[in-house]
Amino acid sequence: MKRLPFEETMTDILFDSHAHLISDDWGTYPPSPLRGAAMPGRIDYAVTAEWLVGEMDRLGVGKACLVQRGHVYGYDNRYIIDSAKRHPDRFVSVVMLDAQDPATPEIMTDMVRNQGVRGVRFAQTYIEDYDTAWMNSRNALKSWQTAADLGVSVTIIIFRRHLAWALPALEFLARTYPSLPIIIDHTGTPYNASNFEVGRERALGVEVMMPDGPDFGIADTIGRFETLENVLLKFTEINLDRLAEKGGDAATYVRRLADRFGAGRMMWGSDVGQSRRPYDHKVAEAKEAAALLSAEERQAFLSGTTARIFGA
Repeated sequence: MKRLPFEETMTDILFDSHAHLISDDWGTYPPSPLRGAAMPGRIDYAVTAEWLVGEMDRLGVGKACLVQRGHVYGYDNRYIIDSAKRHPDRFVSVVMLDAQDPATPEIMTDMVRNQGVRGVRFAQTYIEDYDTAWMNSRNALKSWQTAADLGVSVTIIIFRRHLAWALPALEFLARTYPSLPIIIDHTGTPYNASNFEVGRERALGVEVMMPDGPDFGIADTIGRFETLENVLLKFTEINLDRLAEKGGDAATYVRRLADRFGAGRMMWGSDVGQSRRPYDHKVAEAKEAAALLSAEERQAFLSGTTARIFGA
């Protein structure tokens, strides 16, 4: 497919599916640990709601999902919830909860019904752990059922080294809850490894090799979800970092995903707050990554899918 300039094929406002906020008020919103994890340190930069609104206005990003930054705030979701309440026309909140906590179904229900929350995120908190109880234990299944009953999406983040057993477990969940939208952060292929994970493995002498095209490792990972329409893929800066590191082309990778899954199951997320790359660079890279998509596919990838899933 011919690579076309963004302006020739797409005029709709963008919808950022993956924005992390970090408050500059550490007294009101202090760092908080995830289940079992060490207390995080204070980060030396902020990504406030007001700053992000200004950047969005400047760059043509209409709305954003505020996704809880777990390694800063853990399960204390107050800052993104408060921010979405202050800017309801610009933000929706996607909270992080501990699926295994028996209190989570009640907490989730209150957040959705009374605090405007539009999605929930589950994550493994230990890179060294190799179990799937965090997503499919008896208590965790009650959390999944609650999300399905409430009609909100579940976002899953999986370490690259855990894909081999976590993805089959996720397939079971997707088949168990076929009406529940399930979003896989960072696409769930070998290109989903964060800079932290790659650096950690290389420090241990393990070389992280990313698969080449045209398949990019899709068949051995997320290919199992091809016919499961309730499973969606989120493409972020982490994927761009891995592709750039190997000299890969983001637009070719996104085109391959669209060919396998359809652009209506794909969404772009900036991952602002995870890295300090300027927001205008992130938006420009998103448009370039969509360069091999048709106008209709670009609209879905850059805004439409996210708007549909989060009711905006």
